[in-house]
Amino acid sequence: MSARILRKVFLFCALTAVVSVVLIFIFVAVKGAPIFATAGFTRLFFSMNWDPLKGNFGMLPFIVGSFIVTLGALVLGAPLAIGTAIFLSEIAHDRIKRFIRPSVELLAGIPSVIYGFFGIILLVPLSRMLFGGSGFGLATAWIVLAIMILPTIAAISEDAISAVPPVYRMGSLALGATRWQTIKRVVIPTAMPGIVNAVVLGMGRAIGETMAVLMVLGNAPSVPKSVASPASTLTSAIALDMSYASGVHQTALFAMGLILLAVSMVLITVVRVWSGRVGR
Repeated sequence: MSARILRKVFLFCALTAVVSVVLIFIFVAVKGAPIFATAGFTRLFFSMNWDPLKGNFGMLPFIVGSFIVTLGALVLGAPLAIGTAIFLSEIAHDRIKRFIRPSVELLAGIPSVIYGFFGIILLVPLSRMLFGGSGFGLATAWIVLAIMILPTIAAISEDAISAVPPVYRMGSLALGATRWQTIKRVVIPTAMPGIVNAVVLGMGRAIGETMAVLMVLGNAPSVPKSVASPASTLTSAIALDMSYASGVHQTALFAMGLILLAVSMVLITVVRVWSGRVGR
């Protein structure tokens, strides 16, 4: 097979991903855009009233819930994941790596519904005991999502840290820095663009998670007032209503999907721009 044919084959493979993203975005936009003209931007994004039967489609509780759940999961999960990556790449012996790395990778392969079962059986009673309420709420969702995003952030962060040239470490040690000073002041700053990418991908996983969140968050269309309060997210609202929604109600659900797509694109764009500036 000639080089020209191989080049075209690989170009086709690359363009398939691009075309898929464009088609998905167009499909969701066409389905969801009419609600902005019907209900109005203000009523959609700044109203607390979600009552599709009465024609009220205020999405503010779901938008706020999505961001609170995602940020809480990142606060809990990102430091743990980055610490795991530093340990595996810089500290752990090979024997320990052979035990810990497969365990972390296994977390990524567990179905989200199993995480939901774990949250219902173990974390909901614990949350009820510690914070009161029904146990279905933010605290439980934060813990479940933190565990779910850990393998994604840890794996990519470990790759970024391992990619730091060994000469950087040797140069730091040769200048009299300790091992911990080298990790803190040389390795982590050098790997920071990759670590930030890992955190953003973890954020994308958290904000797009549906089943586990649906099972443990309580699914109340209201802005939560405490860590024990139930809430709802854009993804859980879509999953709950899509099976029976029709007309304007269905259009509103597609608009929620459009919001999720827009948030993901903004996050990726910001990270790309930031990484490009850091890499110069």
